[in-house]
Amino acid sequence: MSEAATLPRPHHPAGRVPVPRIGAIDCDIHPAVPGMKALRPYLSPHWREQVTLRGIDGLDLSSYPIRLPANCRPDWRPERGKPGSDPDLLIAHALDAFGSRFAICNCLYGVQPLHNADLAADLARAVNDWMAREWLDRDARLRASILIPLQNVDLAVEEIERRAADRRFVQILVLAMGETPLGNRQYWPIWRAAERHGLPLAIHAGSAYRHSMTSNGWPSYYLEDTVVQSHAFQAQLLSLVAEGVFSELPNFRVVLIESGFTWLPQFLWRATRTWRAMRAEVPWVDRAPADIIREHVRVTLQPTDAPPAAADMERVLDQIGSDRMLLFSTDYPHWHFDADAALPTGLSDALARKILVDNPLETYPRLKEDAA
Repeated sequence: MSEAATLPRPHHPAGRVPVPRIGAIDCDIHPAVPGMKALRPYLSPHWREQVTLRGIDGLDLSSYPIRLPANCRPDWRPERGKPGSDPDLLIAHALDAFGSRFAICNCLYGVQPLHNADLAADLARAVNDWMAREWLDRDARLRASILIPLQNVDLAVEEIERRAADRRFVQILVLAMGETPLGNRQYWPIWRAAERHGLPLAIHAGSAYRHSMTSNGWPSYYLEDTVVQSHAFQAQLLSLVAEGVFSELPNFRVVLIESGFTWLPQFLWRATRTWRAMRAEVPWVDRAPADIIREHVRVTLQPTDAPPAAADMERVLDQIGSDRMLLFSTDYPHWHFDADAALPTGLSDALARKILVDNPLETYPRLKEDAA
């Protein structure tokens, strides 16, 4: 069965995507490393030799097989190579077509799952340098996340300090499922470095495969994996709140990427209700978790789990209790829109403006500087 038969064709002329708003800020696009050959020039001599001798390649982090139709819209799929690996196509599809003023590149490469911290650190350095040279230098609208080796706190901080001088890197990037909850105090030196440089922490859907993504063991299907990703985001948020990260670091921001957002109302209610009964255990959590999360946490739109009816969308946003939390994203090159609905239905013009422009500028200090 062809991809066109598997998924509905986009409803736009000549393969063009409607522009949601000139000057929009896309908070999640995915350049792809073509292969280890592209990274070899940026590796240290030792690891350049080792990846060659060991035949190391194929370290992409993909939630599903690369040829699966959902991995790339048919009109965005390149004739050759991986989706997202051609800078010219990405610029045309994700920047020009949407009229984006900035777009943040989140390169999902196999750094966090590695058990060898030295290899992870060198690979993170190589990906970041490759991103700066091959992508950010190509178009002034592109920005990027700093990939860090979360396996070793000292090495992660070292990479942040090394790359933070390049203002085109606007946040640090980790996966939603790792080895230890992100609020754990062993990670605090990383979060301190990020806050010091005005870099939010981006938590992207995905796993380091240290544990099952469900609390009941390993599932059988991608369907299960995808749906329960929201549980991982909830666990990480609760860890960051309960351990006191936001009390310790008042200017620290967290961005959840590809998490969905309709689970937030129930989670905020449950977390706050339980905190009221158990607050003596965590005296540093000095106000309701819902209030802390609304202040410090932001969420990207795509893939959206928004309800289809405008009235229901309004209800969800009212239950979340904030118009500052949602950030525009396309998740290029993945197919996660309902046809070309880059924004959910039911948004007022004022709220659309906040999601497309104002909220991203408030979230990312470095983008705000550039916009000014």
